[in-house]
Amino acid sequence: MSLKSLLADYGRNAIPFVDPLNPERPLTLNTYRPVGHTPDCAVVIVQHGMNRNGDDYRDFWIPAADRHGLLIVAPTFARAEYPETEDYNNGLVFDADGSVRPHDAWVFAIPGRVVAALQQVSVMKQPKARIYGHSAGGQFVHRMISTHGGALFKAAIAANAGWYSLPTLEKAFPEGLGGLGLGVDELRRLFAYPLHILAGIDDCNANADNLPSQPEAQAQGPGRLHRARNYFARGRETAEKYGLPFNWRLTEVPGIAHDGCAMSAAAAGLWFEGQLPEMTAPAAVNF
Repeated sequence: MSLKSLLADYGRNAIPFVDPLNPERPLTLNTYRPVGHTPDCAVVIVQHGMNRNGDDYRDFWIPAADRHGLLIVAPTFARAEYPETEDYNNGLVFDADGSVRPHDAWVFAIPGRVVAALQQVSVMKQPKARIYGHSAGGQFVHRMISTHGGALFKAAIAANAGWYSLPTLEKAFPEGLGGLGLGVDELRRLFAYPLHILAGIDDCNANADNLPSQPEAQAQGPGRLHRARNYFARGRETAEKYGLPFNWRLTEVPGIAHDGCAMSAAAAGLWFEGQLPEMTAPAAVNF
């Protein structure tokens, strides 16, 4: 199946995708196209969590897709090809010898090339998509916007990230953005972008499963909620320091902990209904 075949098929699909700058690391695009969808409808790119379960994350968005006519595309960065945190959450920025890889080859550039591929085969006619990521995907999304900008994305939500790359050039990546060849122009672009940080109010346990525990992460706060607040505050402070516009937004979602399904519903509500949906306590933790 090819991307162009999406114009003929409704429902769920799994489509192979080879990124031209990382051809040895193929992906699968888990997609959902609701009945009645046309290429003029909105597209949401969904970044999965640490379980590399793009099919689950696609399914989390199906109710919103059916209500609003959305095309959902959830790339799966399978563990076989992207085995480590450095390969997915941190964007495969460094070679094995520690040298910085070419900027366009970083994994953070792949969602933009997926969008371009959708446009090339006329599956997508809108100029920009939206991108959402939860947990490890939230780490991915905010680092993607930090390093590559959001030219192909009209909106980006990073939800329940375990920790953040602080918007400073004084700390080395991934704790900060130093050592990557970025400068004040990239910080200006980052602060100007309407990056939306989403945090479950109940995702605050300092002993939560799979919560990053290295000293740099712990310094950002005891739990994911605290780390989201810290990241937003550091962004605002740094923007003020440089006299730059600051367009980020932080939304805390009541009653939700580390639940990819519930947070997907929250993101969809904010984007397409202008408000958080009525939330209920999750039955399970979803990474």
